[in-house]
Amino acid sequence: MGRGSKRKFNGIMMLLGLMILCMLLMNICIGSVRIPLREVIAVFRGGTADPVNRDIVLQLRFPRALAAMLLGGGLALSGYLLQTYFHNPIAGPYILGISSGAKLMVAVTMVVLAGNLRAFTSVTMIAAAFLGAMMAMGLVLLVARVVHNMAVLVVAGVMIGYICTAITEIVVTFAADSDIVNLHNWSRGSFSGITWNNVLALTVITVLCVIVAVIMSKSINAYQMGEQYASSVGVNVKVFRVLLVLVSSLLSATVTAFAGPVSFVGIAVPHLIRTVLHTADPKKIIPGCLLGGGLFCLVCDFLARTMLSPTEMNISTVTAIFGAPVVIAMLLRRQKEREVSA
Repeated sequence: MGRGSKRKFNGIMMLLGLMILCMLLMNICIGSVRIPLREVIAVFRGGTADPVNRDIVLQLRFPRALAAMLLGGGLALSGYLLQTYFHNPIAGPYILGISSGAKLMVAVTMVVLAGNLRAFTSVTMIAAAFLGAMMAMGLVLLVARVVHNMAVLVVAGVMIGYICTAITEIVVTFAADSDIVNLHNWSRGSFSGITWNNVLALTVITVLCVIVAVIMSKSINAYQMGEQYASSVGVNVKVFRVLLVLVSSLLSATVTAFAGPVSFVGIAVPHLIRTVLHTADPKKIIPGCLLGGGLFCLVCDFLARTMLSPTEMNISTVTAIFGAPVVIAMLLRRQKEREVSA
């Protein structure tokens, strides 16, 4: 990496970091109850602050903002790993039905364990979501073994997602009346209701997955040049592919467990990061996805809470508004490149 390239990369990372900090403060200060910045600073410093404001900041807004940042980064990284696996930038946990599979198993767990608060923990939610994500991913991989056309595979993934969503709706009807509203809101995507225990659990999972992804960065770089090349430089392709599936599914499952399905982040953010950084180097793309995904979800969650206040929109509605045009632009650009090369 040249000095100019390194300086540019560091500058972009610093800019993303500053934007994340600004959005964190905006998410904490602005809402149905506006809290002055000086009051927020007083809360974090442990000084004198209004008890109501302290509870809003520390128990509601701050954990929610941290969760949006962490889960957004994890979801973007999950999308990047899936795109690496399938050698296609349109692959993503939402498009391929992985998020829907995770949503199905979490909904089943919620209904089965309704009223049993001791068994209903963060670990239980993540385990259920991971099982559902792996089931959906298994179906996608079975289709991939038979169908080698990526367009057909994407359509199959969308169909798997629809099937899982339909079954989820059926499961929700068996929930107790008092739980149906919460289940319905969660199934449509939301960062609300995040607790500090949830933040701790998702932080541990996300950090572990990021560490594994960083360790695999050299192998990812080789794999992007083709499986034969990766094997020739010493990459165990079978083990590597399994790790890609496990890490991407675990990240997607963690997001779904706490926020429900969140659309287009896993596709749009990696593409935006590649475009901004002008590189496919995993050592740059991985931190870029983490920061870019965190910023993207912080912005979308802020808009979801404030645009129609006091009514709160589903997070997937906002991410689709901003993410879908990016995907369309990417497809049009790829089509234009094919026409030029032809």
